[in-house]
Amino acid sequence: MEYRVIPGGPFPLGATWDGKGVNFALHAAHATGVELCLYEKYGKRTRESARLRLGERSHHVWHGYVPGLRPGQLYGYRVDGPYEPQNGHRFNKNKLLLDPYAKAISGTVHWHDSLFGYKVGHRDGDLSFSKTDSGNFMPKSVVIDGSFDWENDAPLRIPYHKSIIYEAHVKGLTYRHPDIPESIRGTYAAIAHPAMIRYLQDLGITAIELMPVHHFVDERFLADRGLVNYWGYNTIGFFAPDVRYSSSGGNGGQVREFKEMVKALHQAGIEVILDVVYNHTAEGNQMGATLCFRGADNLDYYRLTEDARYYMDYTGCGNTLNVMTPNTLRMIMDSLRYWILEMHVDGFRFDLAAALAREFHDVDRLGSFFDIIHQDPVISQVKLIAEPWDIGEGGYQVGRFPAGWAEWNGKYRDTMRDYWRGAGSVLGEFALRLTGSPDLYFNDFRHPFASINFVTAHDGFTLRDLVSYNDKHNEANNENNNDGESHNRSWNCGAEGPTDDPEVLQLRARQQRNFMATLFLSQGVPMIVAGDELGRTQGGNNNAYCQDNEISWIDWEHQDKGLLAFMQKLIHFYRSHPVFTRKRWFKGQPIKGVGVEDIAWFQPSGEEMSEENWTNDFAKSLAVFLNGKALRTVDEQGNPVHDDNFYLLFNAHFDGIDFHIPQARYGAGWEKVIDTSADYVSEEGTPIEGDVVHLFGRTVIVLRQKNP
Repeated sequence: MEYRVIPGGPFPLGATWDGKGVNFALHAAHATGVELCLYEKYGKRTRESARLRLGERSHHVWHGYVPGLRPGQLYGYRVDGPYEPQNGHRFNKNKLLLDPYAKAISGTVHWHDSLFGYKVGHRDGDLSFSKTDSGNFMPKSVVIDGSFDWENDAPLRIPYHKSIIYEAHVKGLTYRHPDIPESIRGTYAAIAHPAMIRYLQDLGITAIELMPVHHFVDERFLADRGLVNYWGYNTIGFFAPDVRYSSSGGNGGQVREFKEMVKALHQAGIEVILDVVYNHTAEGNQMGATLCFRGADNLDYYRLTEDARYYMDYTGCGNTLNVMTPNTLRMIMDSLRYWILEMHVDGFRFDLAAALAREFHDVDRLGSFFDIIHQDPVISQVKLIAEPWDIGEGGYQVGRFPAGWAEWNGKYRDTMRDYWRGAGSVLGEFALRLTGSPDLYFNDFRHPFASINFVTAHDGFTLRDLVSYNDKHNEANNENNNDGESHNRSWNCGAEGPTDDPEVLQLRARQQRNFMATLFLSQGVPMIVAGDELGRTQGGNNNAYCQDNEISWIDWEHQDKGLLAFMQKLIHFYRSHPVFTRKRWFKGQPIKGVGVEDIAWFQPSGEEMSEENWTNDFAKSLAVFLNGKALRTVDEQGNPVHDDNFYLLFNAHFDGIDFHIPQARYGAGWEKVIDTSADYVSEEGTPIEGDVVHLFGRTVIVLRQKNP
């Protein structure tokens, strides 16, 4: 077939099919020439069918229109320009490049020396120049047909204070599920399967937060060891759903399958949040491969040092995207809007978000990235969650993100782990974290739900391993295993790893219930990790990022049914009581017209906590009164919101202890609704006789007093 190129237009960037042909537009400010390479499939391979020069340039965008091309067309770019690493330029037209705006990518990188812009092994390193063609080893960008019948799908817009987040990996969640057909396990279609959706509904979560689904690259050093980047925090395509999670093929089918998944989840009342990695790309440092951005315009896309040969690395991954350049900032914003408007996702969790805030070398003030998001009428309306740190100097920025943002609260995780493993002097920290971390978020018009509370996440021990191991056991990663509890803040309950000791097993089960009960009694947004509710173990591996195997996949066959039942009841109990999902901060003082505090803190004796009690190194026990009549908020119809009163009893000591209920102050009529020592959650409740409640060692009990 003969192809011809007519001028086309510079907007939109990427490949756009209009029913008659395809417009191609690529930003390459410092390039001297751009060629569009078309590919066709033969068998399992591809071959180049045409090279077409894009002769039109509007400002910094090279563009052209090819009549007759259709969706499914494979393509890539070759970009010419100076190869001057010392000046920040790494153009090499011998390297086939992915389109930075590709909506789909067919295939994956097949590692070969030709993928590098320099001669691998040359004495001059990255200053040398490679003339070897990389086309046979590169995945190809795909022209797509973006049309889709959404059947009136609309954003669910579940408020933060009513949200429960379930962090999951597309493959890990579904690959071993017995009720999902084998042909679709591990894919977007598997998450959309009725069995999976029914499970999520029964559990009670409101949002699934998917670990990276943007098309990513397995690093060469992992491939050389027979491993992969299972987690996917190594993006190369910010618009393309990864083809490895597609059961519908790689020529655009992955886009439709992703949309079908989102539509099915929305119909079930479940939001979709994406974990996104806009802080770096898969191209690495100056010794990395030339796959996309580096070859299109290295100087424009990346943060470079004063010696422009090298990359600023605030991410630990070799490079940092340069959000201070208009093109890169536009690309990120275009990507976010695309996933909202075209793919209908409900929010984002930003990996290493502090790296995006950096202007020059510090994060003393939040950068233009956040200013632009704040004013954007589309992006500002979805859930925006920051991982509030990076590895650069001053990179821990918890509590410093602007209004409208929520944050992963690492201090919550650390405090709750310390409390339940019996660390000293943590009661004051425990109280702050339980009440939404006002020391971190009570500013700039933020609310308790700015805190995303979690005990475990994908990075670190699972819940079961948190109570089963003191040390990490990452032999499968060939890593050092001796950093112990200083890193994990874990406690094995008396035996390292698997055991038949019934007392240890009983304590581990109770500790898991303690962690989850505390999580759902805390103000803020609770997040759990897929499989924790089933007793999933990674065998003590606290960093399974490269383990695409049974270490990471949920074992549905050997689930802890008792823990699952407890979690289901706990989550539905939580959702029924607005006292645990406050929109406003506690005041801790008498409320006019009520006569008692909205919150009060007590010793087991029934006396109020004093300053000395908070700092007592050995104190492990306290009680919290929550006033259900003092929520100071209204529902969607403007009616005042009220709830029952609750008395929360926490005992992290190894011995049992009696708690005295201050009935003279708060009255009688208390009933037990949660007891982690008895694996008990009930809306019906069990009446309490007298004013003394005994808590076994390491136990949570919740009492309720019904309000008329």
